[in-house]
Amino acid sequence: MYGVCGCCGALRPRYKRLVDNIFPEDPEDGLVKANMEKLTFYALSAPEKLDRIGAYLSERLSRDVARHRYGYVCIAMEALDQLLMACHCQSINLFVESFLTMVRKLLEADKPNLQILGTNSFVKFANIEEDTASYHRSYDFFVSRFSEMCHSSFEDPDIRTKIRMAGIRGLQGVVRKTVNDELQANIWDPQHMDKIVPSLLFNLQQEEGIERSPSPETEKEKESPVELTERCFRELLGRAVYGNIKNAVKPVLMHLDNHSLWEGKTFAVRCFKIIMYSIQSQHSHLVIQQLLGHLDANSKNSARVRAGIVEVISEAAVIEASGSIGPTVLEVFNTLLKQLRLSVDYELTGSYDSFANMGTKVIKVHEERQLQESVIKTIGSFANTLPTYQRSEVMLFIIGKIPVPGMYPALGSANTGVEGSRMIQIMLLKSLLQVTAGFQSNNILTALPTSFLDPLLSFTLMEDAEIRLLVLDILISIIDRHDNRHKFSPVRIISDISILKLKVDKCSRQDNLFMKKHSHRLYRHIYLACKEDSSVQRHFESLHTLLGLICVELANEEVVVDLIRLALALQDLALTDDTLPVYSRCAIHALSAAYLNLISQLTTVPTFCQHVHEVIESRKKLVPFLLPEDVLVESPKIPEKLEKVEGEMLFAQAKIAEMLGGSGYNTERLATAYIPQITDEDRLSKRKSIGDTVSLQLEMESRNSPEKEQRSTAEQITFETLKQAIDSVNVEELERERRRQVVERFQTAPFEEIAAHCGARSSLLQSKLNQIFEITIRPPPSPSGSVGNGHGRSRSVPVYEMKFPDLCVY
Repeated sequence: MYGVCGCCGALRPRYKRLVDNIFPEDPEDGLVKANMEKLTFYALSAPEKLDRIGAYLSERLSRDVARHRYGYVCIAMEALDQLLMACHCQSINLFVESFLTMVRKLLEADKPNLQILGTNSFVKFANIEEDTASYHRSYDFFVSRFSEMCHSSFEDPDIRTKIRMAGIRGLQGVVRKTVNDELQANIWDPQHMDKIVPSLLFNLQQEEGIERSPSPETEKEKESPVELTERCFRELLGRAVYGNIKNAVKPVLMHLDNHSLWEGKTFAVRCFKIIMYSIQSQHSHLVIQQLLGHLDANSKNSARVRAGIVEVISEAAVIEASGSIGPTVLEVFNTLLKQLRLSVDYELTGSYDSFANMGTKVIKVHEERQLQESVIKTIGSFANTLPTYQRSEVMLFIIGKIPVPGMYPALGSANTGVEGSRMIQIMLLKSLLQVTAGFQSNNILTALPTSFLDPLLSFTLMEDAEIRLLVLDILISIIDRHDNRHKFSPVRIISDISILKLKVDKCSRQDNLFMKKHSHRLYRHIYLACKEDSSVQRHFESLHTLLGLICVELANEEVVVDLIRLALALQDLALTDDTLPVYSRCAIHALSAAYLNLISQLTTVPTFCQHVHEVIESRKKLVPFLLPEDVLVESPKIPEKLEKVEGEMLFAQAKIAEMLGGSGYNTERLATAYIPQITDEDRLSKRKSIGDTVSLQLEMESRNSPEKEQRSTAEQITFETLKQAIDSVNVEELERERRRQVVERFQTAPFEEIAAHCGARSSLLQSKLNQIFEITIRPPPSPSGSVGNGHGRSRSVPVYEMKFPDLCVY
């Protein structure tokens, strides 16, 4: 019997005999290395046999797995690994198919050790660079199986950890094998990314609660699942190109949604820090755009969820240090401002829906406030990444979104009314303040253009004290180009300002042009801001800082003269305006004294400094409540009633003009008292609501129409005046009725009638123009100096048809 078996064994194919010889009688002895070398040499010598070797090994492995002979299974896999590493011929593809079949068989087994063994073999295979392409190989099973292993819930924590780590390494191997091979299945497809990314995030989340085995391990195995996951996740994102970013980031967003991880913020921030640091820097703006889109999609979610997304956006913006957030910079700010507006609406209406009865979620005001602060902080984070010119555009964009007095509101909801408009104004001004923080511009003309300055200054005259304070802070941020603002607070009398170490540069040409164009408007708004009854300590401190910065940053000789006149005008205001509260009058006196003390030392005119010093000393002795040390503090020491202040306790305009005149300053201008001109803009800004603003605007238009005569500013109030004022109500009603009829005519009248009406008006206009031309046209001068002797008057020639000598034309 033994002879027959030996004879049959000799007739078997050589590759089978070589494969059988690598298996020892006792699997504990391990792979027979000498026979393994023979098998490897045979495979290299006869590469066409490689696929048969692989098929036979696969057959034996399947039989051993079924019979639970796991020692032989390990030997078979070791042999396969060695053959795979040694052979790189064209026939490797068929051998790989057998190899992957065996790996699949191991991964499908219930035994954790076999799963780990199959994963280790697959990882070794993934690191091999194949010489030939494969058109038909599929890795769908491996993606699914490795993802499943990443979520293993095995009872033994050590084995569970090993299975999860094997799954992570397997996914890493799949990515390495397929990401750069265009002929393989696209690993970036959503069907694969929706499995790979959540599996990695699940293990990244398991930092707490996983205990590692204290047994001695190799350096590689000492790595925790969290560390391995992070390394794998970074490698995956580092290989992503422009078209794949969206598919890689979307599963992250979905995972954070499904597991309510936005509210904790910490894990979400960590995930996106990994993403932002791992992807190529030129693709950073794509991640930001996806986050903004996700924020829009969650507009009706809870404030904590939205705040979490906003926090992540803020952190991502800081990481993106390249200074560019893609081609749609303004869209980013538009999305954030939209969220700010929605949050205000939710806070005031108490509902996420326009129908209050349908809202099932309870809105918490404090959470909405936290969200608003997060959005404002994020706007500042974005602005800090932008270059100066883009930041200027963002400033103009935000100011255009604020409901400005005198204009129809750009934002606001019909459900929120006046309070909604006010809150939106405050939130957007806070956002604008964040954008201007640290803003540095060498050209003040571009930093404060008319289109930005006009609406901004209109807010300095509003009744809301918080709005006025925000506007002052914004102006201070923009004008302060040498970080001097903190040196002016707290407001105090300093005998030697050199201790402040102010940074003063020579005023540039652009600065001079700016002050020539806008200085009087700045002075007027500062003056009128001091007259506000609701001003408190912080307002006067900000006004002092603003005046000090104008003096240091933008002052030339003419500006210095005007600033001194303004300070003296504020002193007169405190003396004459009895309607102001006692605190305001004392604070204005203190502001004027502190500012004249500062500007006198900057002008370095000894007599001027001496006069200011004498007045301050007199006040310290007699009226200390007119100095900042007693007034502009948390607990002001002021009298119940302000007695008349005169004599040596006041700064004398005539004396100051005389003193500065000797140093070359304009004496005539100094001696002229500063009187601000009250404009319609100021009256407009005093209105509380947008509705009042619009009605007053219409009133101004009708009042300034050419059909009415200009009224004298010094018009006396008589019985007739009062009667006309009462009758003006009827006039306004008639005017409104006339406008209604005009609108109705254009909406309902036939086109021919409208055309005829407009044609008649244009004919009337043309006849008026012809009359004007006839009056202005004169006959050309005669060379002899006479006009038509005896031949009648010469024909009138229009000026534009006259022929002039060349010397007269330039």
